[in-house]
Amino acid sequence: MSEYFDPRFQELELGEQTTGELDLEARSGLRRVAGLSTELQDVTEVEYRQLRLEKVVLIGVWTDGDFDETQRSLGELAQLAETAGSQVLDVLVQRRDRPDPATYIGSGKLQELHQIVMATGADTVICNGELSPSQLSKMEKVVKVKVIDRTWLILDIFAQHARSREGKAQVSLAQMQYMLPRLRGWGDALSRQSGGIGTRGPGETKLESDRRRIGKSMSKLRREIKEMGVARNTQRAQRRRSNVPSVAITGYTNAGKSSLLNCLTSAGVLVENALFATLDPTVRQAKTPGGREFTLADTVGFVRDLPHQLVEAFRSTLEEVGASDLILHVVDGSDPDPEGQLSAVRKVLADIDAHKIPELVVINKADAADSFVIDRLRLREKNSIAISALSGTGIPELLDLIEKLLPHPQIDIKATIPYDRGDLLARAYREGNVLSRTDTEVGTVIIAKVPQPLANVLEDYGG
Repeated sequence: MSEYFDPRFQELELGEQTTGELDLEARSGLRRVAGLSTELQDVTEVEYRQLRLEKVVLIGVWTDGDFDETQRSLGELAQLAETAGSQVLDVLVQRRDRPDPATYIGSGKLQELHQIVMATGADTVICNGELSPSQLSKMEKVVKVKVIDRTWLILDIFAQHARSREGKAQVSLAQMQYMLPRLRGWGDALSRQSGGIGTRGPGETKLESDRRRIGKSMSKLRREIKEMGVARNTQRAQRRRSNVPSVAITGYTNAGKSSLLNCLTSAGVLVENALFATLDPTVRQAKTPGGREFTLADTVGFVRDLPHQLVEAFRSTLEEVGASDLILHVVDGSDPDPEGQLSAVRKVLADIDAHKIPELVVINKADAADSFVIDRLRLREKNSIAISALSGTGIPELLDLIEKLLPHPQIDIKATIPYDRGDLLARAYREGNVLSRTDTEVGTVIIAKVPQPLANVLEDYGG
């Protein structure tokens, strides 16, 4: 198998090869990607890996751009494959101007991939891109094993990790949206009947009945998700009426969002070193150092090229981000490409019209990150802070920043609150910003900025 190694991606002497010769050699065949781990770690500790691990080979296409970017993408694909419960046997890449429209990596190289699959005993080939129905069908015919793409892999992980009724419905809807145009490409079990001579006749084909059944299921799921969203909207409206500001935690998957939520609220949310460990949104209450209450919502993590089916299916959940007053954008400071994480998440935020909400970049895992990277991110992101949710470093400073960035009430009031109306005083502290307080014989005199509903109540105690 050594003929598949490319010396360009290994620490070997290149001699006097020219750039043109090197590029030609890079295009000559499939190469293994050096430096990517193909060993699964801590398999027995993960519940969803109870069955025999699937053996997979990863394949990607290196087009324009830096090879490091392609290598990072394939490394993330390997992590996704392991999270899904498979064992990565090999990681391969082909240099092309663009993916082959018929067979993704080209017909000749597809035969080479088949040889590698047979030699390694792989069960599945995972492509680092989204395959069209025709690409999927043609690749399976040649390699003789199951072929899936990056999108279906992510959908499978979401299906494994969904716990709530709403989360399961959203994942099911996304899977059906993805499968509907690909029914002709998923093995011989489904009808492959096409038009033309010899194919016409009465009755409904298996393919047509499958499409009709999936269409009905999708309509039913959309209705259920819409009904389940009513409760979420009601809770959100109630918080709005109470003038409790909301903060949404978002960011790249495995950046430490759940750890941050636990650190700020003691929520007890599952924390695991795995991609998409938690999917269902969690909302908890927290307080600023000044005693002001706000809600924290932990949302689903994102990855590069997040399937649009997932964004559409999880739109009702992601509305929690769009309706927030402040976004805590968590980024892994120890990641090789934190800027890429920021860019990928902001692309999704723009898709759900949340890009105009005030954003605070929280650089997590600062204790494990290079100080140069932290300084570079702080210089680029003016509104940012470096913390460690694991050790608690920077958390007090983060809470101070949250208090400054939350929307502040605008109505100036001066009121003398009787001692028997401690509920109003507590409400002024909870919903407003008390600037001064003086205890007198008749009650507590406060000067504060409060929301309009509370200002209307305190008018009776003005003076």
